[in-house]
This record gives sequence, structure tokens and C-alpha cells, in this order.
Amino acid sequence: MVPMTKKRTATIDRKTAETEIQLRLTIEGQGRYKISTGIRFFDHMLELFTRHGAFDLDIRCKGDLDVDQHHTVEDVGIALGEAFDKALGDKRGILRAGYFLMTMDETLGLAAVDLSGRTAHHVETKVRPRLVGDLQSELVEDFFEGFARGARANVHVKTMY
Repeated sequence: MVPMTKKRTATIDRKTAETEIQLRLTIEGQGRYKISTGIRFFDHMLELFTRHGAFDLDIRCKGDLDVDQHHTVEDVGIALGEAFDKALGDKRGILRAGYFLMTMDETLGLAAVDLSGRTAHHVETKVRPRLVGDLQSELVEDFFEGFARGARANVHVKTMY
């Protein structure tokens, strides 16, 4: 492993017909966040990702939520993936692939990522309600697809039980 002498950061400004996103990421952070997407449960999930990953993340997204949540969720995934790709640069000093298991009460989840430069994703959840909080649960796959595309990575997420 190559010792890191400076923090890896990235700033992404993404503007489409449906969303406007400003994002700043510091990989070697302290778990600090300022996140506002207009979807409170989505914000909550990104906050937990940031806190437990010890990243610093600032996301401001204005999306066409009057139409639906799809563009907001997918475009935030793309922008976040792009930020990781940009901040990691040539990826020197990191392991290319890794996985994480997370238990929370009666649930066990698995996430595996390969920063290969090739894009693929697979998401398998056992979430059945249409809404979790105010987030449309079917959009979780769109988020990970967008993240995989932006990060140029293989991303596999599965709820074991």
C-alpha cells in the first residue's frame, strides 16, 4: 500500500434537463455530511453511508420531484460514482475490489465492489413495500446502476435475509 500524503477529493457539478447537482467528496474524511436531495429517506441513507464510511460528503440536488423521484435518485448515484472515480484518480495504493457485510437487527446485507473500470451492477433486495419512508423502493437499483456507471465499477448488493 502506498501511503497517502494528501486527501483525495472531488467536486462534481452535474446539470441535466431534470436535475441540478453540486457534490463534494473527501474520501479521507470524518463522516461529516450536508445532504439535501428533496427525498428525506434517501438523504438519511446517504448520511449513514457517509458516517460509517468516514467520508465527508456535501450533496445539493434539485430535481423534478413533481414528476417522480427517478431522475434525482439515479443522477445522485451517477454523480457520487463520478466523484469516487475522480477522487481515486489512478487508484494507486488501494485494493481494487472489496466487500462488506452489514447486520442490522434481523437483516444481513452484502455489498461487493470492483473498481475495474468496467461497469456492471446487480441488486437483489427483499424490500416489498413501495415506499420506505418517502423513498420509492424500486429506485434503489437505479441508484446503484448510476453509481456503478459513474464510478466505472462492478457493484453487487444483496439482502441475504
